[in-house]
Amino acid sequence: MKTITNTENPFARRPGRRRTVEATAAWLFRLATYVVLLAGAAVLANIVVKGAGTVFRSEFPYVNVPFLTEAPETLYVFEHDGVQHELGDRAFRAFREANPDVVIEAKSHVYASGGIFPCIVGTLLLVAGSMTIALLVGVSAAIYLNEYARDGRVIRAVRLAIVNLAGVPSIVFGLFGFGLFVIFIGWNVSLLAGWFTLAFMVLPVVITASEEALKAVPRGFREGSLALGATKWQTIRRAVLPYALPGILTSSILGMARVAGETAPIMFTAAYVVRDKLPWEVERAVDFVFQGVMALPYHIYVVSSKIPQNAYTERVQYGTAFVFLALVAGIATVSIVLRNRLRKRNSW
Repeated sequence: MKTITNTENPFARRPGRRRTVEATAAWLFRLATYVVLLAGAAVLANIVVKGAGTVFRSEFPYVNVPFLTEAPETLYVFEHDGVQHELGDRAFRAFREANPDVVIEAKSHVYASGGIFPCIVGTLLLVAGSMTIALLVGVSAAIYLNEYARDGRVIRAVRLAIVNLAGVPSIVFGLFGFGLFVIFIGWNVSLLAGWFTLAFMVLPVVITASEEALKAVPRGFREGSLALGATKWQTIRRAVLPYALPGILTSSILGMARVAGETAPIMFTAAYVVRDKLPWEVERAVDFVFQGVMALPYHIYVVSSKIPQNAYTERVQYGTAFVFLALVAGIATVSIVLRNRLRKRNSW
């Protein structure tokens, strides 16, 4: 029997100009991908290395508890008896009261002491409230568009508008929220104004992803349910939504990542540079939603661009960014775990 060699095989690859170009293009694409990944890894590593130095300590309890549990303060740096002191605003006042006869020449650095606890609380509240509104409205809209609406010019125009809204810059949503919720409705700079502004900003993502998740559910599930005598809503609630939940949670993950990282919308509608009281420290319960909060992305923006830069503010910047990334990663991880469990439970 004659053995066919590579040179005699009609299906063997032959060198040529076209194959050289294809191989070169493939390597260029691969190189571009690796460059992007390396650049992202370098930025992330820089934040992790420098931020970890602020958040963690070498001695017990190995965590910078004041940084995670206190409010931002002004840092005072001065020398006394040959020793350099770095004290926050309250500690510096106590030191001066204890030493009234000592002349102190201290340099002050705004927001370079204390911690970021009010910023963490404000970020969590903004994410939770806005995503609750976005999911309720977005999933309801997706159910209508996929299950009830008849395909026509109006529905196609609505879908096109939703897609176009996804590309609107966040600063435009911030100005929209400022004009509508803060000024026209009169909510002022508050959690409620921030919730609705951020919710409207992520609605296109939630609606689109939720509608795709509903479309992925086999049509036989609906037909079988209707054949057994179930109503339209009963079919959607029991035979469609449970199997679409993993996809809907995917949209919530994307939405939460965007909501948590936005600065422009909350700068106009919900965020304060400094706030003495925590959100729950109010006289009336109704005032809880009508007050502004501090937030991690806005705090990073202020510390990075609105005050003089030095080594003291740098450690606050990187420490805040580190905590912010960890917080977003934690929220996304919880959502992913929940999505995977639902996917296993309601697989078909």
